Formats: sequence, structure tokens, C-alpha cells
Amino acid sequence: MRYEGNPFEKWLVYLLLVLGGVIMLFPFLWMVSTALKGHIYVIETPPSLLPKEPTLANFVEAWTSNRFQLYFSNSLVVAISTTVLSVLCSAMLAYAFARFVFPGKEVLFYALLFTMMIPGLVLIIPQFFLAKTLGLRNSLWGLVFVYVAITTPLNTFLLRGFFEQLPRELEEAVLIDGGGHFTIFFRIVVPLSTPALATVAIFTFLASWDEFVWALTAIDEMSKRTLPVAIAVFQGAHATEWGLVFAASLIAAIPVITVFVSLQRYFMGGLTSGAFKG
Repeated sequence: MRYEGNPFEKWLVYLLLVLGGVIMLFPFLWMVSTALKGHIYVIETPPSLLPKEPTLANFVEAWTSNRFQLYFSNSLVVAISTTVLSVLCSAMLAYAFARFVFPGKEVLFYALLFTMMIPGLVLIIPQFFLAKTLGLRNSLWGLVFVYVAITTPLNTFLLRGFFEQLPRELEEAVLIDGGGHFTIFFRIVVPLSTPALATVAIFTFLASWDEFVWALTAIDEMSKRTLPVAIAVFQGAHATEWGLVFAASLIAAIPVITVFVSLQRYFMGGLTSGAFKG
């Protein structure tokens, strides 16, 4: 960031930014510190940010107890499946809205956007009966089905704005050479849209990885629980063992951090190259 102004205002802005960053980062640092402490040091007085005798015992115990590994793998399957399906469906739908002309196009698009205004809790009962009718309740694929439906409107909105910025000349050249729209989409549009696709992939992964209400409602079997529900139960079982609870929460945050860091450069490109233009 570069700020134009007199030196006093510039340093004041930098100071406020640093202060805001420290305030936002401190809870995470405290969580890491607590997770690295033994149980007897968690409630020590006065509290200390730096662990006196750091240990990974909390991480080992969290990973190996309460079927944590199974819940982690369930969440990973759900989040990856949702991300792939949602990004693919949203991209194809957005390309149709951006390039094709058909009756009711704008009406359908705004109807799709209208679904984003409906609170998620209002949809729980209809989703429950729909999943039950389709035989998807108490199933990981039932979670994926709902998550794809929930994330598709926003992803379509973001991708349509990006696709409209792409030059039509490349697509026209493919059509002249005898290629079809699927060739254009997969060989021209998708490679050129990596920043936008990475942006919606991050949003979709975060939404499906952290979702709690529908996962709690739809899943009855212990073996099919996802990580947000499992951590809530884990915290109830280890209410005063904050080192263990924070260790479990940090393990759950690893995939999110990994996805964001690995796609960060594409994410920033998506922000600056039209992914949010409607």
C-alpha cells in the first residue's frame, strides 16, 4: 500500500494499519500459544503468551482421539467435492449468461441472485425434505448437493462479470476454425479465467469446510459427521482442556490456510482483473 499525503498522516495511517493487524492477529497467536502448553500451564497466573515448556502433545491427542481423523477426512471429501462441482457448474452457467442470448435470460439471472437474499435458516426445512425425498439425508453427498446449490448463485454472479471482460475475438476465431462452444469454454475461457476460478474456489471451499447448521441437521450417524460438528462435540467433551480444544481447532484450520496460501496469487489477480464486476 502506498499512501499519498504529508508525512504525519502517512505514519499515522501506517500505525493504525499495524495496530489493526496486531489486534486481529493476537487471538490466533494466543490460540497457538495455548495449544502448545501443557494443561497445568493453560490457567497459570499471570498468563503468558510464550509457552514455558512447549509441547505437541495436545495436537497428537486431538488427532488420535474421538475419531478426529475420520471427521477430518469427511470434511475434506465434502469440501473438495463441493468446490469442484460448484466451480464447474457455476462457470458453465456464468458463461451461458455472459455469451448466449435466450428468452428470459435476465429474468433467470436476477432470480438466481434473488436466492442469495434468502436466509439460510429459512431453507433448512425445505432442504431437509428435499434431501429425504432424494435419499440424500444422512449422507455426505447430501451435504455436497446442498452446498453446491448454496454456493452456485454467488459464484455465477462473480464469474459472469469476469467472462464478460474476456475478448470475443479469440472465441470467434475458434468458431471460424470449426470449434464448438465446449472447445471455447475448456480451451479458451477456463485457462484465461484462472484468477476468477481460484477466487470462487476459495470462497466455496471456505463455505463448505466451515458450514455447521446443515451438517448438524442432515447427519445422524457419528461416522458421517464433518469437522465443525465434531469440534463442537469435542469441545463439549473437553470443556476445560483448552489446550486440547485449541489444538483441534488449529488442525481444522490447516486446510483453509493451505488453500488460501496456494491460491493467493490467483485470488489477488481475480480481485484486480474484473472478477467482481457485474
